[in-house]
Amino acid sequence: MEIRNIHQSTTFKQHVTSCTKETHTHIDTIRAFNDFNKFETRHTLVSLVNWSKTPLKADFNLHLGLYGIALRYLENQEGKLSFILPGQVLGLKQKNEADNPKGYTLVFHPDLIQGTSMVNTIHRWNFFSHCLFDKFLHLLPEERQLVSDCFTNIALELEYSLDKHSKKLIVSHIERLVNYCQRFYSRQFPLPKNCSTGVLQRFDELLNHYFSTEEPSEMGIPSVAYFADRLHLSPNYFGDLIKKETGKPPLEYIQHKIVDEAKNKISEGKKSINEVAYELGFTYPQHFSRFFKKIVGQSPNEFRATCLR
Repeated sequence: MEIRNIHQSTTFKQHVTSCTKETHTHIDTIRAFNDFNKFETRHTLVSLVNWSKTPLKADFNLHLGLYGIALRYLENQEGKLSFILPGQVLGLKQKNEADNPKGYTLVFHPDLIQGTSMVNTIHRWNFFSHCLFDKFLHLLPEERQLVSDCFTNIALELEYSLDKHSKKLIVSHIERLVNYCQRFYSRQFPLPKNCSTGVLQRFDELLNHYFSTEEPSEMGIPSVAYFADRLHLSPNYFGDLIKKETGKPPLEYIQHKIVDEAKNKISEGKKSINEVAYELGFTYPQHFSRFFKKIVGQSPNEFRATCLR
C-alpha cells in the first residue's frame, strides 16, 4: 500500500493541492468520511478506524476538511505516524491486497476542539504543519505502544454510550495523543537554531499574534497587504506563495482564521455576539453575523445553541 503526496512519489505523505488534474472526493464532515468508508457514525465530530478490523479502500484521493492522525505498521516493524490538516489532499494507492497495514486512523472535525484548551495550542503542533512537516514519524516499540493505548482509549469512549461527558473525555485522549506526537517529533526532528520556518509558518504566527492582542478591536480586520508588508513581500507574490501552499488565497485563509476565533469565543459563552464581533474587528455586528453565516452555514446564535446542547 502506498500513501502518497499527490504531487510526489514519496510514500506516507499528504499535501495541499491547488492545481491537479486528478479527481478528488471532497469530505468536510465526519458523516461523509464514514459514509465513504461504509462505517457507522458514532459521533458527528470524530471517527476512529481500526485497520486490523476494517478492509482498506483501494486507490483514492480525498480532499479533507478534517484533522487526521494515522498510525500504521506491518508485522514485526516499527510504527509510523502521519498527519493531515484540514484542506489537504490524502492520496492512497494500494499495491497489492497483502500489503495491508495494521493500525488506526483518527479523524476529527475542527469544531470538536472549539471551546477547549486545544484550540489555543493547535498552531504550535509542528508535526501538523504542512510547511514544515514533510516526513512521517518513526516510533520506537515503546512509543508505538503509548500511541496505540491512546487510540484504544478513544475507541472505548466512542463505543460507550455517548453522554454529556463524552466530548470532554474524547478531547482529553486526543490531547494526550498529540502531546506524545509533539514529544516524538521533537526527538526525531530537532530544529536547528537558525531554521527558517517558511512564509506560511510566519504568516500563521502573525495571524495568531494579531488575534491574541487588542489589535482587531483597535485596527479592524487585517488585510492581505498588512501581512505581506510584514513579511517584506509584494501582495501579489505573497498571495501566490500562500495559494501554492494551501490551495486558498490569503484572504480566504484570513477569513477562516477569523471564523475559528469566532467559534472559540462564541462556544465559551462568556460574551455577547456583539462583543465577539467588535473584538474580531467588525465595525457592525450585523456584518459579522452575515459573514459568519455565509461561511459556517449557521448564525452565531445558532452555532452557540448547538455548543450548549
